[in-house]
Amino acid sequence: MLRPEMSELPTGPGSYQFKDELGRIIYVGKAANLRSRVASYFVDPGLLHTRTAAMVNAATEVAWIEVDSEVAALMLEYNLIKQHRPRFNVRLRDDKSYPFLAVTLDEEWPRAVVMRGRKRKGTKYFGPYAHAWAIRDTLDALLRTFPVRTCSPVKFHQHERLGRPCLLFHIEKCSGPCVNEVQRATYDGHVQGLVRFLGGDTDAVRAELGSAMEIAAKNQAFEDAARLRDRLGAIDRALERQLMVGERGEDFDVIALSDAELEASVHVFYVRKGRVLGNNGYVVDKSEDLTAAQLMRRVIVDLYADEPALGWPKEVMVSCEPEDLVACQTMLGASRGSQVEIRVPQRGDRRELMATVLKNATDALVRHKMRRASDHNARSRAISELQDHLSLSQAPLRIECFDMAHLHGTDYVGSMVVLEDGIPQKREYRKFNVKQVEGNDDYAAMREVLTRRLSAYVAERDAPASERGERPGRFAYPPQLLLVDGGKGQLNVAIEVVRELDLEDEINVAALAKRFEEVFLPDQSDPVRIPRGSQALYMLQVVRDEAHRFANTFHRQQRSKRMRASELDGVRGLGAARKERLVKHFGGVAGVKQASREALHELTWLPSAVADAVYDRFNGAQ
Repeated sequence: MLRPEMSELPTGPGSYQFKDELGRIIYVGKAANLRSRVASYFVDPGLLHTRTAAMVNAATEVAWIEVDSEVAALMLEYNLIKQHRPRFNVRLRDDKSYPFLAVTLDEEWPRAVVMRGRKRKGTKYFGPYAHAWAIRDTLDALLRTFPVRTCSPVKFHQHERLGRPCLLFHIEKCSGPCVNEVQRATYDGHVQGLVRFLGGDTDAVRAELGSAMEIAAKNQAFEDAARLRDRLGAIDRALERQLMVGERGEDFDVIALSDAELEASVHVFYVRKGRVLGNNGYVVDKSEDLTAAQLMRRVIVDLYADEPALGWPKEVMVSCEPEDLVACQTMLGASRGSQVEIRVPQRGDRRELMATVLKNATDALVRHKMRRASDHNARSRAISELQDHLSLSQAPLRIECFDMAHLHGTDYVGSMVVLEDGIPQKREYRKFNVKQVEGNDDYAAMREVLTRRLSAYVAERDAPASERGERPGRFAYPPQLLLVDGGKGQLNVAIEVVRELDLEDEINVAALAKRFEEVFLPDQSDPVRIPRGSQALYMLQVVRDEAHRFANTFHRQQRSKRMRASELDGVRGLGAARKERLVKHFGGVAGVKQASREALHELTWLPSAVADAVYDRFNGAQ
């Protein structure tokens, strides 16, 4: 990469981005002085950290964006990393999806449910918890006090149609909104009480229940008093599961970092009203050279740039002071609307709690290294063996495997799964609906899928820089080994597609046959038999079986979707969105068929003419 003209770089704060030959951002950094920071990369490569030198070597261009403050530079860095996911930046989010206890406040009758993954608008989250069973134990205890529903929308509407509540109503763990056994105001009170309790306002909730119990006893409503007593007992049992670590009015987070040369472990405790309401931990690979202070800054920005599930805390306790401390505090304070202090605890209970959280982070890193050592050695051996057995010119660091699934030629789909360095990259998995094949023709279906995948890569590779998007496309990177599930027939299809697109020099092709676990290669009449029990064969079997699983899962989804919706096809005015909403509301196509004309007309989002058309479809025009 050519050294940029340093006089052109500003001396103010901002973000800089290194780009590769295709214009893709491979690294995003932040600086208080852009000129000085960028200049530090253009020194003797021997003086740079190995990973930094590799990044500079891979880059062909450096760009920058100047902003007016270090806080703005922090947020810009975060947003650019989030948007582009540069491969040389530390990724603070691992593949774990920690469970939360969620309350769906946007539903007509809110429910409590265990959720993972992406947060949804209109839902209140509490946690995260280390284990789903910990949430279920807590929720089970609280439902006797706050009997809100936990059922799915389909089950709710099913019992609504039947006019009978489920077992949870009879054991007093649901108030029965599906059959109008509870008034709206009463149910809303249950929901609000649950949210307040989970948010840490436990004393007020206990006091209200205690007062209600005393009033009921005074009025000689002894059954009501006994029920309230049982609810208080359930609350106390739930509180026993929450560790008390501070004063009752204290809200703070504790972040501990255990740092090593190539990896780092981060652990977080969330304390609200003096109780630990959740914790989170993850181990990340350090793909850039960062000090502990720089990494702590990155952690803080990543955790608090978007509103956390439990809101922004008043204080953040850290195991080491982050770089740009003042800017981090300013960012959190602006988000919270009041001052937020970030500090290292020096004495007392806070220091003891920090020691506990740090031990969690350190233990997690040790366990990760032990697993990683064994896994890494096995993966490296497998990749090396594959290169030798298949006579590949380069190690197959990226392997893509393709498989097809169908039922008698219907609902034809294809799958693509990816291994990078021997590790499944589920974000890179792709599904294909086969569109141009009629009947049972695996070869034609495979040709269509491979052509679509590889043509997309060629199009992006050859597109002018001005026409490329800022983020890498869905098929931006080619595999070193393209593996198809099957024998010589599937292999020949793959070879033809690769040759038609002039990719022979870039992509190696192979086929793995199930019967004898033989590998077929181009221009070889006899298959390669990789020794049983070898790591190389095991890796091929894993990626082949994963492709098969992924294809079959997608096929079942498509088949189920078609079968479920087929009876509603062709109804005038009933598009895909309305169809899905209608089936969801009535709990299935059978529920739609049984619905009365009046029940259909009660749906405010369904036009009257469409409601009549749906009713007439199953009952005949009157």
